[in-house]
Amino acid sequence: MKKTLAILSVAFVLAGCQSAPPINFSVPNVGYSTKKIDAELKSMTVGIARADEKTGDLPAGMETLVPQLWQTSLQEALNKMAIFNDDASNKVNLTVKILKLDIPSFGAGMTTEVAARYELLDRKNGAVIYTQDISSKGEVPYDYAFSGVTRVRESINRSVQNNITQFLQALQTVDVSKPMFPVKVSQK
Repeated sequence: MKKTLAILSVAFVLAGCQSAPPINFSVPNVGYSTKKIDAELKSMTVGIARADEKTGDLPAGMETLVPQLWQTSLQEALNKMAIFNDDASNKVNLTVKILKLDIPSFGAGMTTEVAARYELLDRKNGAVIYTQDISSKGEVPYDYAFSGVTRVRESINRSVQNNITQFLQALQTVDVSKPMFPVKVSQK
């Protein structure tokens, strides 16, 4: 009996020693796109929404690391997809605004909710080719890991990965010749 109790105690302590996963927004399983967008992606920025733009909680302290990791992971996914035509005469910018990053403070299962606005802009005339607010969740069940920090970090990773994945899927439908908000040309 004492031996079984000792083994269970050691197992319990070692389970609590599990290290938390790194924050990593890299999207798994991104494939090459056979559909191409007739535009070259010239610039991409990822930033935090202003107070009047946000749609939910944006924790303090995320101003540098989260946008930087988001942009790196999005660039990696776009490179794998090769969806933009580097030889195209059309040039576009991609901007991403993080509108919400709602991280759970406690719980057994952890769910992080994220929202971001993606905009593809024509550099020549400023037309908004594509814009969409994308919301996603990252859910991690209670039995994923003993440590709550591990479950929270994994839920953050999954929520952003799911958000980027939804954008990549939507990007397959973009046609630069049909902007969502074309620039109105003034007639003389």
